[in-house]
Amino acid sequence: MKSKYGVTLLLLTAILAFSTALAHFSCIFFGPECYSIQMAPEFIVESAKQGTIVAPIGAILAAILFIIPGCYALSGAHIIRKLPLLTLGIYTIATLCIIRGLLPIQLWLRKPDKVTDVVLYVGIVWLIAGLFYLFGYKSASKVNV
Repeated sequence: MKSKYGVTLLLLTAILAFSTALAHFSCIFFGPECYSIQMAPEFIVESAKQGTIVAPIGAILAAILFIIPGCYALSGAHIIRKLPLLTLGIYTIATLCIIRGLLPIQLWLRKPDKVTDVVLYVGIVWLIAGLFYLFGYKSASKVNV
C-alpha cells in the first residue's frame, strides 16, 4: 500500500512542474515581456522582440524540461504507469533540485548583496521541490504488508 503522504508530496511537485511548463509555454503567446519576467537570457528576449524562431523553441525546450520531471513525479506516485529508470530518474531530479535550491541560498549567506529576493525565493522553492521528490518517492514506494 502506498503512503498518502508520499503521494501528496509527489503530486505537489508534479503540479509545480506542470505549472512551470505552462508558464514557459505562455511566453510564446504573451511575448517579450513574459520572457523578461521569467528571467530568460537577453538573446531570448531579443529573439521574441524580433519575432525570430529562437525564443519559441527555447520556451518549448524549457517547458519539456519541466514536463519530464512532472511525469516522473506522477509515475512515482503510481498515478501513471511506471516510467523507465524511475528510481534513478526521481533521485536524479531530486538531487538536481536540491543543488539548484542550495546554490542561491549559500550565495545569499556569503554575499547577500549579490542575490535578489526573487532569486532567493526561487531557490527555496527548488530546494523544497527536491526534498518533496526525495521524501515523497521514498514514502510512496514503501510497501506495507
